Amino acid sequence: MTKGTYWLEHAWLGTHVEPGVTLEVADGRIGAVRTGTPAPPPGAEVLRGLTLPGLANAHSHAFHRALRGTVQVGSGTFWTWREVMYSVADRLTPETYHALARAVYAEMALAGITCVGEFHYVHHAPGGTPYADPNAMGEALIAAAAEAGIRITLLDTCYLSSGFGEAPNPHQLRFSDGSAEAWAARCAALEERDHARIGAAIHSVRAVPAAQLATVAGWAQERRAPLHVHLSEQTAENDACLAAHGRTPTRLLADHGVLGPRTTGVHNTHLTDEDIALLGGSGTGTCMCPTTERDLADGIGPAVALQRAGSPLSLGSDSHAVIDLLEEARAMELDERLRTRTRGHWTAAALLRAATADGHAALGWDEAGRIEPGALADLTTIALDTVRTAGPLPRLGAETAVFAAGAADVRHTVVGGRHVVRDGAHTLVPDVPQALARAVDALRA
Repeated sequence: MTKGTYWLEHAWLGTHVEPGVTLEVADGRIGAVRTGTPAPPPGAEVLRGLTLPGLANAHSHAFHRALRGTVQVGSGTFWTWREVMYSVADRLTPETYHALARAVYAEMALAGITCVGEFHYVHHAPGGTPYADPNAMGEALIAAAAEAGIRITLLDTCYLSSGFGEAPNPHQLRFSDGSAEAWAARCAALEERDHARIGAAIHSVRAVPAAQLATVAGWAQERRAPLHVHLSEQTAENDACLAAHGRTPTRLLADHGVLGPRTTGVHNTHLTDEDIALLGGSGTGTCMCPTTERDLADGIGPAVALQRAGSPLSLGSDSHAVIDLLEEARAMELDERLRTRTRGHWTAAALLRAATADGHAALGWDEAGRIEPGALADLTTIALDTVRTAGPLPRLGAETAVFAAGAADVRHTVVGGRHVVRDGAHTLVPDVPQALARAVDALRA
C-alpha cells in the first residue's frame, strides 16, 4: 500500500459527526486523524458526504443471491424456500461459484461493505465427492473477495446431518465431510491472506450431532478464530431439539462449550429467557439479519433483551433479498417498533456500531470498524445530496445514514486505503449488474 491523504467532508467518529477531518494513510492503515481542517490539504483525496468506517456484513450465503426475485411467487415457509435454495446449490461448481461470488461481493462494495463473513457450507461436488482440491469451493470465495476488493472471513461450516439422528439428504451430501474430525482436517489446509481470515461455523444444532459440537468449538478455540452458528431461527428446530435432547438449542450449545466471546449466534430468533441469559452471560454475539428474517417470515428476535444481557449485536444480509447494511440497521429498530409499539430502542450511533465495529469484531477483524489511528483504512462515504439524504443538518448525519440513506447513496468505498468504489462506480469490476446477470444465468442454464 502507498501513502496517501484523505480529506473527509464529514466523518462519523463513533460518537458524533465531525466536519473537516484529514486522515493520513500508510500501509493500509490510518496513521493520523486531524480534525478542524475545513479545506482539503493539497493533493488529498476528497470524500464529500458523510464518511463512516467500512461496513461489515457479518452473515452471507453468496449463492443465495441467485434466488432474488425467483422465490417471491406464491406462498410458503422457510422450509419450502429451502427446497428452492437446494436446487441452486446443486448446480454450483468452483467456477460458477467464483463468478457469482465475485459479482455479489462487488455488489456489497457498491453498498459500502468492506468485509464479509461468508457462512460457507457447499464444500464438495454433488453426491459428496471431494474436489481434487478439497477446499476448491472455499478458495473460489476467497479469490472472489480479492477480485471484488473486499475483505472476507471464510466461516467454513461443519454440516453433517439433516436432522437429529438423521443422515444428510441427497442435496446435503455435498455439504458434509462425514465427521467433525474430517471437517477439521480439511479446514486445517485453508490459509489466511492479507484480505482473508479463516473462521469456523456450526451450521445448526440439527446439522451437527451433539457429540461432535465440541470438536468444532475446540478447532476454533485453538486458533482463536471466530465461530458462528445458526441458532433458533425456526421454532421447528427448537421443538426437535427439545424432543431429542430435552433442552433448547442454546442450552445444548452451552453444555458442549460452544458459547463464548468469539462465538456469534446468527438470528437468535426464538429464545427463552434462560437462552437470553446464557448468550448474554457468556458474551456470545448476536447477528441479526432483518431483511432475510422478514423475507422468510421467520419472526423478530429479542435483540433488545440480548444486548441488555451482554450480547454484542452485528448485522448481516444473509440470503441477499437485498444487500444494504443501512437497511439492516434501520430494520432492526423499525421491527422492534412494530413489535412493541414504542420508538427509540437504539440510537443511530448504536446501530452504526453494530454495522461497523461490532460486525468486524464478530468476524475477527478487531482492528477495523473505527476511524482512529492504527485502524484499517476502510471507509464508506454516504452522499448527503441525494433525494433521500438532502435536507437534514450535517451534524445529524448518523441519523440520516441509518434512517434515510441506503445502498444507492454510497458514493465511495475505500479498503486498505485503496478506492474500490469511486463516485458510485466499482473500480475493479467494471459492470457489476452485467456480472451478476451472467453469473445467475449460468446457474439457470
